[in-house]
Amino acid sequence: MKLVRKDIEKDNAGQVTLIPEEPEDMWHAYNLLQVGDSLRASTIRKVQTESSTGSVGSNRVRTTLTLSVEAIDFDSQACQLRVKGTNIQENEYVKMGAYHTIELEPNRQFTLAKKQWDSVVLERIEQACDPAWSADVAAVVMQEGLAHVCLVTPSMTLTRAKVEVNIPRKRRGSCAQHDRALERFYDQVAQAIQRHLNFEVVKCVLVASPGFVREQFCDYMFQQAVHSSSGHKYALKEALCDPAVTSRLADTKAASEVKALDDFYKMLQHEPDRAFYGLKHVEKANEAMAIDTLLISDELFRHQDVATRSRYVRLVDSVRDNMGTVRIFSSLHVSGEQLGQLTGVAAILRFPVAEVSDQEEESSSEED
Repeated sequence: MKLVRKDIEKDNAGQVTLIPEEPEDMWHAYNLLQVGDSLRASTIRKVQTESSTGSVGSNRVRTTLTLSVEAIDFDSQACQLRVKGTNIQENEYVKMGAYHTIELEPNRQFTLAKKQWDSVVLERIEQACDPAWSADVAAVVMQEGLAHVCLVTPSMTLTRAKVEVNIPRKRRGSCAQHDRALERFYDQVAQAIQRHLNFEVVKCVLVASPGFVREQFCDYMFQQAVHSSSGHKYALKEALCDPAVTSRLADTKAASEVKALDDFYKMLQHEPDRAFYGLKHVEKANEAMAIDTLLISDELFRHQDVATRSRYVRLVDSVRDNMGTVRIFSSLHVSGEQLGQLTGVAAILRFPVAEVSDQEEESSSEED
């Protein structure tokens, strides 16, 4: 993402002009947009024309519209972003108040205006425009007959290819059919890697599998291989947890998210008084200035209710003011999906804090 212009006033109102340069930038734009914002971008509009003879025709014209955003649709696999709204600036082809849908395009700038730019949105702009946050890790999660070729970007896990081949079982005295099918499977996986991974960008390919599948596949790959329990995309989390991998991927956001979630689960198991999840419990811990690490899903910042969204933003700002660490998880990563199952917000505490339910019980007993 390229930042062209940034005009934000002291009251945090203003606008930014951005140019999406990669497919992942559409995900960043999706997280920046909210209902009620105004979006100005180039788009195609079908217009009707009437000739001097009275015949009516239609043609497609490119024009620039400014919409008041009413609906946002993001396709995570195609990385396409469509924004629907009403026109709020006079235009030669589109009446004021008319509905239109803009599909944001790579390498075409758009201007986004908000009445209130909060700290979370501004931080995402910084991250999106930082060239160090590039997608330089790929993963192949496989088992016999099934493989997923994924790109692990700072904000999402993209499945680029799925390879499925039926592998016959070994028969007593004859393994020829099994071996031929396995060789065909490995060949298709290798072709998928060559077709879908750009090695001018990708610096590391992680190969994960149960058993000895990864060793048998090593003729096709020359990077580090680790163990995973299956060939499904979800097994990518445990592969990223492997110490040999985390040492190589220490600077990537995906690895730091996985480590933070792993630390939370360990704390929940061994010291449950120092591991909270759920907004009410986490806010109570924050009031005691007890939060060391806050884990929060970016999905919560897309909440349609402004008051609810502001509540999450205040929580993030407060934890940072209290010298805590904030990890914002991408809901398109497997670690973000797991955090979503824990209400989307969790915290590792500096010291034990009484549970909210315990405090409520104590207060009610005192009243009695």
